[in-house]
Amino acid sequence: MSSPLPPAGDHAGPDDLDRLDEALRLFAVPAADVQPVRAARRAVLDDPGLASWVTATGGLLRAAMDTPSPGPVLPPRPDGEPDVAAYLPVLACVDVLPDLLADHALREVPRDVTAATLADVGRMLARNREWFGEAGLGDELAGWLTRHLHGALFEIGRLQYERVRLGEGAGLELQMAGFPCGPGDLTLNLHIPGEGGSLTPEVVDASLAGARAFFRKRFPDERYAVLTCHSWLLDPQLPEVLPAGANLAAFQRRFTVGGVSDHDGDTSVRKFVFGDVDTPLTDLPQDTSLRRAVVGLLRRGGHWQDHSGWLAWR
Repeated sequence: MSSPLPPAGDHAGPDDLDRLDEALRLFAVPAADVQPVRAARRAVLDDPGLASWVTATGGLLRAAMDTPSPGPVLPPRPDGEPDVAAYLPVLACVDVLPDLLADHALREVPRDVTAATLADVGRMLARNREWFGEAGLGDELAGWLTRHLHGALFEIGRLQYERVRLGEGAGLELQMAGFPCGPGDLTLNLHIPGEGGSLTPEVVDASLAGARAFFRKRFPDERYAVLTCHSWLLDPQLPEVLPAGANLAAFQRRFTVGGVSDHDGDTSVRKFVFGDVDTPLTDLPQDTSLRRAVVGLLRRGGHWQDHSGWLAWR
């Protein structure tokens, strides 16, 4: 069941406790973070400098509302109490939430899509603890959430789809592959939430079909020639080390795999498969075929890489 949503268009600043609590439910904020967020809100109410940062950051997201990525870059956080600063991005999300809900309502975005999309705030809070051993949101994960809060990214079924303008490198790569698009053109960038469960062909088919219908109805003036993806899941080594018939291998086969987008795929794999980057290889769990495959390649002296990939969209 989806989380209850606050009324669209009703401004919710960090000074509105009831609206804050409702936003935290919509964001699926973990229990361990609820009280720290409330404490940060109290600190913001007492400190004009902190309040100014929250308001200004919310304003950046509002100014970018409904535009494709890349979106705004979050400003440096003010000096002060680290426990408060760690949660300022969450309060900025709360600040801009009514405007985002109004935009979703205007486009008739289904409420379950809105709720699933914004639950990523809670996921990132949990991930920040898991990956970095720290509460709140660091710059890496706070920056990721700007996509959700200005209407560029939507979670539809198992996958996330980000409206994005192609950069120079990706645009030229697609041009050379024969697609009618290039740098600056619109496309959809696909993301795979690590916590969403198995990537069975049926689940992926359902998400892709839902996304085609969603964007055709909600963004009828936008045309996307191609769906892109940049992930370690597109490393051509992956199908070679997984069992025959593995879901991840089937997922990769949907794409034309392009060049390397990040040579340091080891870090991505360790984060998403094991939740840390520091544990020695000999101590990493080997309880799934994927984990055994990942560790096996690393023990043999190999390395994982993030690759780009694409498939025709329309």
